Amino acid sequence: MRPSLLDPLFASLSSLPGIGAKMGELYARLLGRESIEDCRIIDLIFHAPSAVIDRRKQPGIAYAPQGSIVTVTARVDRHQPPPRGNANVPYRVFLQDDTGEMALVFFRAKGNWLEKSLPIDETVMVSGKVDWFNGRVSMVHPDHVARLSEGQSLPLIEPVYPLTAGLSPKVLRKTIEAAAERVPDLPEWIDESLIKQQRFPQTADALKQLHHPEDEKDIDPQCSTRRRLAYDEFLAGQISLALVRSRLRKVPGVPVRPTGLLAKKVTDALPFSLTSSQSAAIADILADMAGEDRMLRLLQGDVGSGKTVVALMAMIAVVEAGGQAVLMAPTEILARQHLATLSQMARGTGVEINILTGRTKGRERDEILERIADGKAQILIGTHALFQDSVNYQNLQLAVVDEQHRFGVHQRLRLTSKGLSPHMLVMTATPIPRTLVLAAFGDMDVSKLTEKPAGRKPIQTVIVPGERLEEIVHRLQTAVAEGRKVYWICPLVEETEESNLMSVEERHAVLSQFFGKQVALIHGRMSGPEKDAVMAGFKRGETRLLVATTVIEVGVDVPDATIMVIEHAERFGLAQLHQLRGRVGRGSEASSCILLYSGKLSQNAEARLKIMRETEDGFLIAEEDLRLRGEGELLGTKQSGTPGFAIASLEAHGDLLEIARKDSHYLLDRDPELQSPRGEAIRVLLYLFRRDEAIRFLKAG
Repeated sequence: MRPSLLDPLFASLSSLPGIGAKMGELYARLLGRESIEDCRIIDLIFHAPSAVIDRRKQPGIAYAPQGSIVTVTARVDRHQPPPRGNANVPYRVFLQDDTGEMALVFFRAKGNWLEKSLPIDETVMVSGKVDWFNGRVSMVHPDHVARLSEGQSLPLIEPVYPLTAGLSPKVLRKTIEAAAERVPDLPEWIDESLIKQQRFPQTADALKQLHHPEDEKDIDPQCSTRRRLAYDEFLAGQISLALVRSRLRKVPGVPVRPTGLLAKKVTDALPFSLTSSQSAAIADILADMAGEDRMLRLLQGDVGSGKTVVALMAMIAVVEAGGQAVLMAPTEILARQHLATLSQMARGTGVEINILTGRTKGRERDEILERIADGKAQILIGTHALFQDSVNYQNLQLAVVDEQHRFGVHQRLRLTSKGLSPHMLVMTATPIPRTLVLAAFGDMDVSKLTEKPAGRKPIQTVIVPGERLEEIVHRLQTAVAEGRKVYWICPLVEETEESNLMSVEERHAVLSQFFGKQVALIHGRMSGPEKDAVMAGFKRGETRLLVATTVIEVGVDVPDATIMVIEHAERFGLAQLHQLRGRVGRGSEASSCILLYSGKLSQNAEARLKIMRETEDGFLIAEEDLRLRGEGELLGTKQSGTPGFAIASLEAHGDLLEIARKDSHYLLDRDPELQSPRGEAIRVLLYLFRRDEAIRFLKAG
């Protein structure tokens, strides 16, 4: 049960004055929720200001800088209403002070209201943005107008919030004021020594101060208010991840004791020797699975670093020990590709490898389900279909999940709740910076594959303006004539009115004029069998140039494809560009990647493309991506299992994440059920940051 102390913060947002159905829609959009029913008062309290307006600047009319927000104290000199019947001309009110004259400009304003609020000869205070034109100064629709006698009511420091269309700053500010009044006194969940060391305010005070900045400094991520709330948010996250982990760990693992016989057959038959980081990762995995606790390991490896071999060695170990293993991929294409690769590698072992996806139907499906239930299917590859209720495993000991960011903590728990407690190995080709690993996957051990397999050559990357398109096409004609294979990536499926991006269908039509039947097209709107047929034709060399959307971003493997063209490269994120480029350079041939951009590059886009040209190191690219874009987008999120922080920022508050992680371990070692006074306070913290799922694990034991 949520502590009653927090009830005022979890009341519906519509309980605040002035939020009816129409306003409710705007607030839901602002807070990223489906509808106003999903919005709570706490959501608005966590909607932090992004800037402040300082109205303490009172330079005098003649000295007001162009474009700045100032406050002016002046006498109302005269009114100039628009001519009758001409509503397009604004209403002007002229003010004078000792330095000069200024016009207040109002469009479609009611004259009688202006006469009342700005009577002639009255001294008033007005505040707003100043514009100079032809040596004259004006202020269009001032933010505030008050008589001198009421001037004290003018907010001199005003927070500026992210907005949504249709919601005015004044209305939002008023609603946030009402929300902030609901913040109750909260218990203290942080250790006294840390509060002193970090100079943290109390959480309740920090929540109120967040919306009442007194200075620019109060908006800085490093101010004590923001740091306190960031720490609270990290601590809630780390404790909930630790509780999930201990819950997953409470179900004991089945120790896996392999014989090594099949593994030797696989390694002897491989056309390459394992890299040192592959060998180390395999050793880590086998050591984890040999213990009483369940393995929960994240395998990070750059594109082409050989994660699949590591996964196969883990699965083979389980088969040797008499168990079953599954490999779950995010898409059908990828599942089928894993099937082809693993079947090839395990060819001499006699191990049965099957596939089960949403497309497996009828008799074929029934037969596979039977083989899974009686244990004949030793290794299974598939999509989410592997964990549907109709699938019953005889002895599932290992689940390998490809592309972690599409498979969050909750899905991992769902797997456990089926009564299955396999060891888990999660693979990702998105190199994740250490801070993000801690934040999103704090509940996992990590292995990294840092080398590329032997014999792979570096990929040469060039940045080319769109004007040189014709030249690129002629070069590709030569390359295709020499028997090379090319990917051409576009950002859209079909041309739309609003967008001038080259659509994949239009690009396919244009390139067909130069390459004829050698061009194929693949995109996400095609059916599974259509995509498979196109990929098979490209692999066999029947087509040489594949025009595609980012559907090929994850895991498509055509070792003899050596050229990648990415159109509108400036529109892609760094991680995505890196993933796409990783589709070439997978064989022993030298490969190249052409980043085509159009128009003038923004500073950020230029920085991204330069990094791509300078390095192939996925971990370095991920750190740069975090620096350029922030964690919110890094994993193509907001996807399940990835934190979208309300206040905390990994960039600004990374030092606090490390402290929160240690603090959560210290606390749970001493008080695993959160029964102590501090533990009770921590329960309030978990509810405050909507991490209450973790509390259910305490009860579930």
